[in-house]
Amino acid sequence: MKTTENIKNTIDRLPKGYVFTYDDFDVEVKTKEAVIKALNRMVDSGKISKLAKGKYYKPEKTPFGTLQPSQEQIVKDLLYEDGKTVGYLTGYSIYNKLGLTTQVSNIIQIGKNELRPKFNRGRYTISFVKQKNTITSKNIPLLQILDAIKYIKKIPDSNVRTSCLRFLEILKDLNLNDKRELIRLSLKYPPSTRALLGALLDEVDEEPISSTLKKSLNPITKYEIPQANEILNTTSDWNIL
Repeated sequence: MKTTENIKNTIDRLPKGYVFTYDDFDVEVKTKEAVIKALNRMVDSGKISKLAKGKYYKPEKTPFGTLQPSQEQIVKDLLYEDGKTVGYLTGYSIYNKLGLTTQVSNIIQIGKNELRPKFNRGRYTISFVKQKNTITSKNIPLLQILDAIKYIKKIPDSNVRTSCLRFLEILKDLNLNDKRELIRLSLKYPPSTRALLGALLDEVDEEPISSTLKKSLNPITKYEIPQANEILNTTSDWNIL
């Protein structure tokens, strides 16, 4: 089978919005140049679109225009290595998903154990947030919640008051084991994050489970989180101003 025909057949089997590279094609090294030329011809013809150098995707066309790939597709090479989870979408990338803002950002933030400089990929800016906990596919939703609590003052098109209301709804939906795991993971976050988490949990739990958080905090340190006391009744217990 000719290289071009092989590439076309492979692309036809890919779902729309799937981001792929030269490595997705089962070709010999000596034919890589032919693959590159064939892909560039398909870009020119509109069959596929180019995301960044060496990265392409099948565009999904709608009456409202061509859709971009999902953010996870755009950065999947930064989230997984050899089938292992090494990063996760966070910050601006998940505020909308968590119901904390209606805005959708062109900044993709990734939580990783090891930081690296930010860079551009297509129309997106990729930046990184340090995560001190071990990252697993199971704990990612909890890490995303903790990251959002940590950066509560920086959530776009929102404020602390409305964000606290949303966090209360999110925490109410967690089971007891998830809440306990959230507390355990939070011990590697800044004290202000732990204090706000404690106040939020005290608000939603009839039987407080936040004693571990309280013990982890300096009893004389104050945390400035304006508007939190408008929603939470126990901010004074957590030295939140």
